Amino acid sequence: MAKAKATYTCRECGASFPKWTGQCPECNAWNSLEEAPATGAGSKGPKGRGNWTGTASARVVSLAEVGAEDSVRRLSSGLSELDRVLGGGMVPGSVVLLGGDPGIGKSTLLLQVQDAMAQACTSLYVTGEESAAQVAMRARRLGLQPERLDCLTETSLEVILATAAERRPAFMVLDSIQTLWTEALQSAPGAVAQVRECAARLVQFAKQTGCAVVLVGHVTKEGALAGPRVLEHMVDAVLYFESDSGSRYRLIRAVKNRFGAANELGVFAMTDRGLKAVGNPSAIFLSGASEPAPGSCVLVTREGTRPLMVEVQALVAPSSLSNPRRVAVGIDPNRLALLLAVMNRHAGIQIGDQDVFINVAGGIRITETASDLAIALALKSSLREKPLPSGLVAFGEIGLAGELRPVYNGEERLREAAGQGFDQALVPEGNLKGVKARMTVRGFRTLAEALAAI
Repeated sequence: MAKAKATYTCRECGASFPKWTGQCPECNAWNSLEEAPATGAGSKGPKGRGNWTGTASARVVSLAEVGAEDSVRRLSSGLSELDRVLGGGMVPGSVVLLGGDPGIGKSTLLLQVQDAMAQACTSLYVTGEESAAQVAMRARRLGLQPERLDCLTETSLEVILATAAERRPAFMVLDSIQTLWTEALQSAPGAVAQVRECAARLVQFAKQTGCAVVLVGHVTKEGALAGPRVLEHMVDAVLYFESDSGSRYRLIRAVKNRFGAANELGVFAMTDRGLKAVGNPSAIFLSGASEPAPGSCVLVTREGTRPLMVEVQALVAPSSLSNPRRVAVGIDPNRLALLLAVMNRHAGIQIGDQDVFINVAGGIRITETASDLAIALALKSSLREKPLPSGLVAFGEIGLAGELRPVYNGEERLREAAGQGFDQALVPEGNLKGVKARMTVRGFRTLAEALAAI
């Protein structure tokens, strides 16, 4: 049989061509042709419709016969915060994709995880970007035990799979997926087709052998994972490393997780001995000022399954521009514009001629609407130049009619605030039902009532 040649398929219209071109001749889409291995002449299926006699059927099972997945023993990563993000640890046979900016600590974290897992099972660290000497230097600098860390410097997928099949590791790291290539394709490593094909075969290997695989992915300048979007669909979990420039803290957020809660957050501190889990993240996001300052309000937000306390800072200053500035760091700028309009219309607070700056301390980004009330209180505090009472927290969603809407898990948020030493809370009236917190909780129906009371 003649050797199969690669073909190029348009991801927009599905047309196939023997050579790559910048524009698809069928649908005129640009940069839509992707390389794929062509089937040989003898692999064509039977012609005609309804002819399935040559295909073997598969066994169909009832879901009642399938054992519960919760009974599967998870592998601990040795870092409590990473186990929380993963939903309790690494699941055997799962594939995790970890992305982040260059130098943020991806390789450091995974080397620490390998060292912790090597105590209970076999592991393998595959690197295509560094030499074995560089990895060994990092292991010694982190205070790990190099004698139990196995490393493979290889970029050929066929060699990696053959080595893994021989050693049968329970945990394997591939740093990174963009450096791997397979002989089935002729494109260069990092191409869309190479990344997709290598990831698909690694996922198949993980499911068949029960090996927990972690893929390190590069990110673009926009912060998204490089490569095809289907890469995130194939894996079981997608984790993102986040950090502000110059900050010693690192955040890992679960964007997708088939074995745990999505949008879960883990907090780490970068030290000379690697990444250390932060057991009480609320403490690092709160200001250490001894006295309250104008424009500052503490918010009880929720990241995944964890209530988290962060400080919302606001600055309202007279503007010399015809169009006053609206700057929001850590929240959606459109949400800030909406809150300013509601405060103007339903609370009588005029900020149209003022510059408005909003910042969430600690570099965390708030995506839920429970931050509305805290932002409004911080804005009024800065406008009047009067600090809010000490020991006060707030949360609640603000509607366009000026009403305060209740948020979910209100009692759990209040327990977190009471545990951090706060004694007052302003919440929507709907969150007062069944509250048994050890603090003074006041509920309001509208934003105007909350602003007038404070």
